[in-house]
Order: sequence, then structure tokens, then C-alpha cells
Amino acid sequence: MSDRSERSEAGGGTGERGVPGAGLVKGLAVTLKTMTRRSTTQQYPDVAPELPPRSRGVIALLEENCTVCMLCARECPDWCIYIDSHKEEVAVPGAARPRQRNVLDRFDIDFSLCMYCGICVEVCPFDALYWSPEFEYAEYDIKDLLHDKDHLGKWMGTVPPPPAHDPSGEPAKEETAAARKAAVPAAPVDRPAAPAVRPEPGAGA
Repeated sequence: MSDRSERSEAGGGTGERGVPGAGLVKGLAVTLKTMTRRSTTQQYPDVAPELPPRSRGVIALLEENCTVCMLCARECPDWCIYIDSHKEEVAVPGAARPRQRNVLDRFDIDFSLCMYCGICVEVCPFDALYWSPEFEYAEYDIKDLLHDKDHLGKWMGTVPPPPAHDPSGEPAKEETAAARKAAVPAAPVDRPAAPAVRPEPGAGA
């Protein structure tokens, strides 16, 4: 006896096959059920999508906060940030000589290479880079995806405000340091005692 006949006898002689066309009926039932539901498709670009407030759309630059420390460019895994600067002397009243500061000349991000990892935003020590929810910056030429500091600065207007601080959370490190500094009284300045003057021999004679 073959294996097929054994399976047929074990199944009562009808085999393992169900009713012919059952799969088609189930598929049509799913289709009819879906057709009766209201569509949730957003008609982009006529209807703007509802993105999360902290979504990673594009990187915006606050040029006033940039000190040209080059930390973002060094930490970028794709090397898509290009920075150029020059030094400028600044006269400080009361100083013996003028100081030097870096002036930002070029800050470009090549978004054809960027993988939106957010490392540059996280490592910036002076909060010069922010995430903007803007995402409509497609170009017909890949070379046009290299955006300069002026273009990056325009996106600062779309950066959402930071979330409110959780009252039950830990205070910021700046607040903790300021509170600790205010709680510690100023230590008195210990002035060295004046050296004792030894009388010269024969001075009392």
C-alpha cells in the first residue's frame, strides 16, 4: 500500500484537501472587508504628513554658536561635513594684547552621503546643530544636495522647541553645579603672617 493511500484512509477516505475554492472565498472576504473601511491614505503632497515633533528630517545650523571646533566633522562617520575658517584678532579692553578667534567661512553638509545618524548633533558642545523636521529638499541633480551654511541656517526656523523638563527627573548638570557653588560659602583668604623682625645686635645699647 502506498503512502498516499495510507494518508487517505487515515483521513476517512476524503483526503487532506478542503472544499474547492475555499481559499478564493477567504481572499474575496478580506477584499470586501477592506473595501468597506475608510481609507487612511494621506494624499501627499496635497496633505502634509503628520510627523513626530522630534523627527530627523534635516540638520539645521545656528551659525552664531559655532566655534569651528571641528568636532562634528571629525566624528562624522561619512565625512560629509566640510568646514573652513580663518583667524581674526579681537581687541579686548584692558588686555595686554588682542585675542584671536576662529571665524566660520564655510560649513557644508553633503546630504547625498549623510546617513542621519545624529552624531554631529550629539557631539556639538555649543548647540550649533539641531534636527529639523523638514524633509522636502529633493533635487534633480545629486550635486545640489550639498547645502551651505546659509541654506542650513534657514532651517533653524523650523526646529521645534526642546521638550519641557520633567519635574520628577534629575536636574540639569548646569543647575546642579550652580546650586552647589551657591551653597558653599567663600573660604576666607589666609594672608601670610608678617615675618618677625629680629633686633640687630647692639640695637638696645
